[in-house]
Amino acid sequence: MNTRLRQKQCFAWAIALFFVIGFFYHPVGVFTGAALGTWFAGTQRPARGFFWMMVFPVLFDLPQMAWSLARGSADDPLAYLGWTIATIALGVLPFTLHRMVSPQMPGWTSTLPLPVFALALDASVQPWLPASAADLVYRASSPLFVHVAGSVATSAPKFLILWFAATTIWAWNHEFRAARIRGGAIVFAVTISAVACYEVNARLSHTQIKIAAGTAWLDAGCLVAAILFSLWAMARSWTIRNAHFRAGTLRDLRSPATGAPLHLAGRALTNAAGERFPVRNGIADLRRPEDLTGDNKKYNGLYETIGGFYDDTQRAVSALCGFDRDAYVMSYLGKLIVKEGDAVLETSVGTGLNFKYLPRGTSLTGLDLSPEMLTNCRANIARWQLDADLFLGNAEHLPFADASFDVVFHVGGINFFNDRAQAIREMIRVAKPGSHLLIADETEEHVQAAYERGPITSFFYKKRKEPVTPPVDLVPKEMQDVRLEILNVIGKNRFYVLTFRKPAQKPIY
Repeated sequence: MNTRLRQKQCFAWAIALFFVIGFFYHPVGVFTGAALGTWFAGTQRPARGFFWMMVFPVLFDLPQMAWSLARGSADDPLAYLGWTIATIALGVLPFTLHRMVSPQMPGWTSTLPLPVFALALDASVQPWLPASAADLVYRASSPLFVHVAGSVATSAPKFLILWFAATTIWAWNHEFRAARIRGGAIVFAVTISAVACYEVNARLSHTQIKIAAGTAWLDAGCLVAAILFSLWAMARSWTIRNAHFRAGTLRDLRSPATGAPLHLAGRALTNAAGERFPVRNGIADLRRPEDLTGDNKKYNGLYETIGGFYDDTQRAVSALCGFDRDAYVMSYLGKLIVKEGDAVLETSVGTGLNFKYLPRGTSLTGLDLSPEMLTNCRANIARWQLDADLFLGNAEHLPFADASFDVVFHVGGINFFNDRAQAIREMIRVAKPGSHLLIADETEEHVQAAYERGPITSFFYKKRKEPVTPPVDLVPKEMQDVRLEILNVIGKNRFYVLTFRKPAQKPIY
């Protein structure tokens, strides 16, 4: 391991330890908990995220609530339980609203919805709460992520803690690249300095009126900002819903059922035969009921479960293990021949990680069977300032015309397709004559060592019908330059790469 990776690994373990301390030491927990809450909400669909963020603290607080009730410290047990749950919900709601609004905000301004909504909700709801409600939630609170909204009493510290959390996750999502986060970091630092100076001056001069006035202005400003952010997000969301695809993509789109050409009509892809495929949030859904059967349905369920955590888990594990993820990706993508201006298709595109490593100036198209993975892919594409057309569909029935792409590749997933041979034939069909194709996935050794032992993945990978084998025997005989390599970047004999070339003359199937 080189020095740079060792340094990153030590730093990653130090950060992990800091977060562990936050679960036991409240002054640290209000920072780490808020950051965890922001991260978790961002990995989930809003409703599901709100539900689980309510469940976790309620479960953790049950012993404390039971103890308080047993001691008779609550005059009205039902009111105690009701207000505790209500205040937990009030603490969760800003994270959910941030999850819904922040993706529509440009640049570093996407960090502001969390603190703005938290203070706006407080200012709106606090006058209606009984005086004992704040005390109830404080006594019930543990250093979990949602309690920062109830355990930090004054507006300015609460705003800064939540803004710190949102800024931290924003920087994490941008991989802490200085060029991408410099502006936001400067604004954050300047604002913290200004607020700190104001607070210190007010307290040294014992000017409670000045503190109260500053708090009132901050709360009022957050109320106005919350309304403006909501309106902006709704307008942006409406724009995203209006589907648009590149002209070349529309020209080559075909129905996966009939092969008939498709055209865009409002928020759907249709054709003269009456077929209609909806477009939601810029992603066209070209799936058919029969696509979600057998192993395709089984493993799609896995990706629907882990899709929100997929990228972050890989990044965290790589950092803690001192593993070079860039080297891992390039170990297989380096074998792909891609030129500027090429039309590129990745089947089972997942969260779009591979697109980040391809040459700029290529025309990117991605297809996957999992809505959860494509939702994260769309967010990554925007974050990396790329442009790609994304489609929900089955790699065994690609919705594109013959010879549509200069480069076609697949990384991960094919091991457990219903029909691997059909998926390979489809890749060949949509590739132009002379095109270079690539298929890569984990070996049987990796599946046994990692997936069969994972706390979530083991449920899906145990009791498999047959062991994993590289599909070299499924490549049609007329393909040229067929090569199979076993890579050792993620461990000995853990990953295979299969490459081949489509003949310049179209073969007859």
